[in-house]
Amino acid sequence: MAQMTLVQAITSTLAHEMERDSRVVCLGEDVGLNGGVFRVTDGLQKRFGKDRVIDTPLSESGIMGASIGLAIAGMRPIPEIQFEGFLGPAYDQLVNHAARFRNRTRGTVTVPMTVRVPVGGGIHAPEFHSDSPEAIYTHNPGLKVVMPGTPTDAKGLLLSAIRDPDPVVFFEPKRVYRSFREEVPDEEYTIPIGKAKVVSEGTDVTVISWGASVFQCLAAMDELPEDVSAELIDLRTIHPMDSEAVVASVEKTGRAVVVQEAPRLCSVASEVAALIQERCFLRLHAPVQRVTGFDTIMPYAKLENDYLPDAKRVGEAIRQVLAY
Repeated sequence: MAQMTLVQAITSTLAHEMERDSRVVCLGEDVGLNGGVFRVTDGLQKRFGKDRVIDTPLSESGIMGASIGLAIAGMRPIPEIQFEGFLGPAYDQLVNHAARFRNRTRGTVTVPMTVRVPVGGGIHAPEFHSDSPEAIYTHNPGLKVVMPGTPTDAKGLLLSAIRDPDPVVFFEPKRVYRSFREEVPDEEYTIPIGKAKVVSEGTDVTVISWGASVFQCLAAMDELPEDVSAELIDLRTIHPMDSEAVVASVEKTGRAVVVQEAPRLCSVASEVAALIQERCFLRLHAPVQRVTGFDTIMPYAKLENDYLPDAKRVGEAIRQVLAY
């Protein structure tokens, strides 16, 4: 097994699928010659040629529309949107067309494409470069929404996404792109879309998160008293969500804390909290706590770390539900 960062795992997986399946193409702004703004596609154009790793004009709507056409025609396009804030201009194509083609054609036409998007804060980027809009796209039927937090999960989920017959929004938390390495199996493997991961088992409280926030949860759990047993669930896939994994854990522990970078209002954390309220009410020993970003625009670098949930805020929420 090779030691890889998240970026390296994604690059390796893209190359694997392009080698295996000639229908797979990558396209986006600067993905070819420059290898993408985060160098995720570095070296792929030299290896596979300009017809399969395509530098596009600066037009997110055009990138998405072209990808939809390629997918309908039988290709497996992987468009890259440089930053999550730039998904806005592509929203119409993605939500009103890609997400609806299966239903619109009664299953005759599908759109097998994987939209790669760096997401989240923590790298001191400017406006439109640090948001977490997963709830927006989760809200739209027809889209699958994935956010891996580790190199191993990224490889297995990306393989599943590329091979899926429907559009998948593949959010990549840029804060952990190069923050650590882990051993990634050399052999081909897939991780089912819609399957959460129990990162750490416990009996006293369930902590639920995804993306980069998982690591703030781990840091908070390291500071808990030794007699506190916390279970950590990484959703990995936001839609379809692994509701059964969440319910099973909270029924066991009786307490829940949900952690996300995104603002609180109408968020994925809100949906998880509602799920727990509906299905675990009689097992709860305390109200569900949410630790989130604030209901404001992500601030610039000076205040960015005050906006993002950190281990201190997560730890305080865990202690609150334990003391209730």
